[in-house]
Amino acid sequence: MAERSLRGMSIGAKSLESDDNVDLAARTDIAYVCPNGHRTIVPFAEGAEPPKEWECRCGQIAHREGDQDAEDDEINKPTRTHWDMLMERRTEDELKELLEKRLQMHRDGWIPDYE
Repeated sequence: MAERSLRGMSIGAKSLESDDNVDLAARTDIAYVCPNGHRTIVPFAEGAEPPKEWECRCGQIAHREGDQDAEDDEINKPTRTHWDMLMERRTEDELKELLEKRLQMHRDGWIPDYE
């Protein structure tokens, strides 16, 4: 009889509250499709930036459903390098002149050697 009266409930394992009148956070379902054809739906919080890739259960990399269509429609601009941006500001003759000026400053001791 003493064993029966001392039994309790595991605290933290079970809640005494019900799910009535509980509003869950707004969610957006994003579908990912892998090359093997598996479709995975992952819920994300509304406003969160979902990743473009997701690892599928088979180990392949799955891409967002419909992303291929958006990439095909998008005009792809070539990547601008540092050289491209430099050439927008200066000509090659100006760059040669600057180089000679800096080298002369280095020779004259205006610019210290870094070893």
